[in-house]
Amino acid sequence: MDNGELRVGLVGYAFMGTAHSQAWRTVNRVFDLPVRARMVAICGRDEAKVAEAAGRLGWAEHLTDWRALVAREDIDVVDVCTPGDSHAEIAMAALTAGKHVLCEKPLANTVEEARAMTDAAAAARLAGVRSVCGFNYRRVPAVAFMRQLVEEGRLGTIRHVRAAYLQDWIVDPQFPLVWRLRREVAGSGALGDIGAHIIDLTQYVTGQRITGVSALTETFVKERPLPAASSGLSAVADTEYGPVTVDDAALFVARLDGGAVATYEATRFATGRKNALRVEINGSHGSVAFDLERLNELEFYDATLPETERGFRRILVTEPDHPYMSAWWPPGHILGYEHTFTHELRDFLTAIAAGEDPTPSFTDALQVQLVLDAVERSARLDSSWIKVEP
Repeated sequence: MDNGELRVGLVGYAFMGTAHSQAWRTVNRVFDLPVRARMVAICGRDEAKVAEAAGRLGWAEHLTDWRALVAREDIDVVDVCTPGDSHAEIAMAALTAGKHVLCEKPLANTVEEARAMTDAAAAARLAGVRSVCGFNYRRVPAVAFMRQLVEEGRLGTIRHVRAAYLQDWIVDPQFPLVWRLRREVAGSGALGDIGAHIIDLTQYVTGQRITGVSALTETFVKERPLPAASSGLSAVADTEYGPVTVDDAALFVARLDGGAVATYEATRFATGRKNALRVEINGSHGSVAFDLERLNELEFYDATLPETERGFRRILVTEPDHPYMSAWWPPGHILGYEHTFTHELRDFLTAIAAGEDPTPSFTDALQVQLVLDAVERSARLDSSWIKVEP
């Protein structure tokens, strides 16, 4: 930190790079923080595209070599928004160079990589270097309030957790073989991409860890057209095909260490569902449910009320006393998906300035990676019960 300023370098300029850039532009304009973020440089492999992205997204400079970015003395924070196959190398190099690191989820493509990253983060922490994994849905105000209700005991003993994350963007069998459908780049399919979110979110809300799973996975479309080199999306004219090497859908049941039982579903083949994430928690004293398509609301059932007054009621999570909301608009003026990243940076910057460890840590993200690994092993073993490694 130089004069209360943290100088930021971002690696990646596509979907997540764009979302993170919007947050870096916004965070100090919305929240009164003890440190300011300065957007120094963005990095990507394509010179023309990263130059265009720098101007559009608000970065002062652009580079094509992430190693050069990490080596710069005028960079204090490295934000990793690349595909999973490069997370470990970039994040560990940045930590070794003394840079604070924000790494997108899932932390890595394998448990081995995630362990190495966690070890690197622990070593860097001794020198005051902080790291965090970007599970942004923790920062939805309604989700943070959901956790608060559980912590306050409003639900009593947690008995059931059910979570689903449904998308449909690859239902068309002619959709091309993009990087998210290749194991060597993405690590896994729907399981790691969106399943990781509901694993982290439910553990965050309940305060309980998944200890064992029984799972199945499926790849519905085994081969897809190779993408054109120019666009990365449209198929080539002569329609060459390549194998899909990740799951299209993953389903599993689980036990949590607090005694709750759980069900999880992650799929990219739920026709008509664009980005539908729903979590419901049932306890001895009540229930609460969150739906991302209504992300400013919670459904809450209070079983301690007289029977004549019971029923699920809608809580509009927009009051100043709700998490994060005091910085935004008057009550009833709703927030959106992009605000979760702004809140993520608010917490990250606040922790760095205070000399504290931000959450979720790389250790937290490693635990999610261990669950992903257990799910895949169970699916390979005909849904055998697999204990999640501590």
